Amino acid sequence: MPTFVEKRMLRYSLYGLMAVSCVLLIVIYFFYWWMTVIGIVVLSGLFYMLFYAEQKIHLEMEHYITTLSHRINKVGEEAVMNLPVGIMLLNDHLDIEWANPYMISCFKVSTLIGRSLYEVGEPLVPVVKNDVDTEIITLHKRKFRTIFKREEKLLYLFDVTEQREIETRYQEERTVIAIIYLDNYDEWTQGMDDQTKSSLNSLVTSMLINWAQAHDLFLKRVSSDRFIAVLKEKTLRELEKNKFSILDAVRETTAKQNVPLTLSIGIGCEVASLPELGALAQSSLDLALGRGGDQVAIKRPSGKVQFYGGKTNPMEKRTRVRARVISHALKELMIQSDKVFVMGHKFPDMDAIGAAIGIRKVAQMNQKEGYIVLNFDELNKGVERLVEKTKQYPELYSRIITPEEAFNIVTENTLIVVVDTHKPSMVMEERLLGKVNHVVVIDHHRRGEEFIQNPVLVYMEPYASSTAELVTELLEYQPKHDKINMLEATALLAGIIVDTKSFTLRTGSRTFDAASYLRSFGADTVLIQQFLKEDIKTFMKRAALIETVAFYREGIAIAKGDNKTIYHPVMIAQAADTLLSMDRVSASFVISKREENVVGISARSLGEINVQIIMETLGGGGHLSNAAVQLKDITIEEAELQLQQAIEDYVEGGKKE
Repeated sequence: MPTFVEKRMLRYSLYGLMAVSCVLLIVIYFFYWWMTVIGIVVLSGLFYMLFYAEQKIHLEMEHYITTLSHRINKVGEEAVMNLPVGIMLLNDHLDIEWANPYMISCFKVSTLIGRSLYEVGEPLVPVVKNDVDTEIITLHKRKFRTIFKREEKLLYLFDVTEQREIETRYQEERTVIAIIYLDNYDEWTQGMDDQTKSSLNSLVTSMLINWAQAHDLFLKRVSSDRFIAVLKEKTLRELEKNKFSILDAVRETTAKQNVPLTLSIGIGCEVASLPELGALAQSSLDLALGRGGDQVAIKRPSGKVQFYGGKTNPMEKRTRVRARVISHALKELMIQSDKVFVMGHKFPDMDAIGAAIGIRKVAQMNQKEGYIVLNFDELNKGVERLVEKTKQYPELYSRIITPEEAFNIVTENTLIVVVDTHKPSMVMEERLLGKVNHVVVIDHHRRGEEFIQNPVLVYMEPYASSTAELVTELLEYQPKHDKINMLEATALLAGIIVDTKSFTLRTGSRTFDAASYLRSFGADTVLIQQFLKEDIKTFMKRAALIETVAFYREGIAIAKGDNKTIYHPVMIAQAADTLLSMDRVSASFVISKREENVVGISARSLGEINVQIIMETLGGGGHLSNAAVQLKDITIEEAELQLQQAIEDYVEGGKKE
């Protein structure tokens, strides 16, 4: 059957033919008049037929359009009323003016018209009020994606419950790889007879197998001190909820056998690629071991790292071989450089300045220009006295330069050695790190999430008492044609004494070896006491700070300054140390202003409470028994509330130690 277009084209063709015929009839009239009469009759009939056909087509067109409009209206009405999409029309007061049947079924009520959105759909109120056009909300245990058209005040609801369930299931079933390492297995099994070693292996292996079976893990031992575990994301979340209790179980059980083994676990997750998962797991394990072991590190592709455990003081595992290898590598890097810059952290203490003086000496021993980068406006009294003393040694004093001076003479071939910190935000001059290709990190703190990018050499030993102790060991393997002078030895020993609280905390056998080595070069303990002396005003100011102490929980003391007084970070640390020496105090926290818009918290403990984890919750770090954090744009009272919440999370999270 011809279409409307085909019919119309045919009519136009006939009209054209009739016009041509009329012209021909006029011509023929002059020759054969009777043929003209016949032509007129025929053309009149054709014209009548065309007129009739035109009217018929017009009527058909009107009928078709009317029917089509009705069908479109019917389809639109059907879509609005019966499609599985909720549609709601609101007024300015959030009253419902109209809703389609599907929307009514979502609310499980008989009618919505005339009712307030506050009454029947409170989860939707923030969507309408906020400047968010689309959002996922939960309504009667179903998930809906909402779209709000503000000009029309139309609200659409799309049921995405099944989609969300599929997404959740996918996330829960993603593969996770964990590498489990027995931290001190070689140290404890060295010298054991075969029967005792076999018994210990059976004990640890059976504990891990039972743990794996209880949590649906695949576990495989790949060496004497290493296991590989494969699990799902869902299982990982369960393990996070109980804070990886396997760490406590292994430590406590093996301790009863007089062999206190600990575990370190590195976990990679949230990526589909198995090689990437393995790389994340190994990187996490390196991070956990760099922080002293006995903990779990979970590294995600975003770079975010979570830690669990870390309850014990790290055991001394350094070897003379490692110190000699690091010392030799440092020597080679210095020889290849044109000059050496050494810098510690901002507001340097005796450990940072002592270690810096030691590394400058290493550069001198290798016939390289060594400079200590120091901000003279950030020195406490003790470091000021030490720097003043260096004026008696012109060769050393001339090598102490400001950050601006260092920035002006640094070259791409300069070697920068960062001591007593590994966080770029805490170094004396962060800009210097971006101008050189070679950076060395020497630190004794547990490794945190923030770390200097791409260092060529890292010597991080959380088992050491201080960075000065590490540097002293490095000095022992350097060329001996330039001996350490009295002041250099005294500065290094001062760093050790300050960080160990006169050899009472974090002190191992290697600490005394380093102190003995420095004493042999004339380190003066009397001069150290002169450096560390404080005036009466400082003592009184610290005493006033300590006087504000209050117990938040049993054994946890918190002291705080006011919002107007600015305290030096060393004074805050000294106040925390003093509180820790008091009876019935297991952990101390001191809160005070450090700068105009910065509040500092210094934390100390005797090891029963891991203050490092508490401070990391707030964005800081440190050691198990010595940590700190800086909070910007906050008041003392707000900082105290955050600290109390971090303590609550720590204690109630199963980390009471």
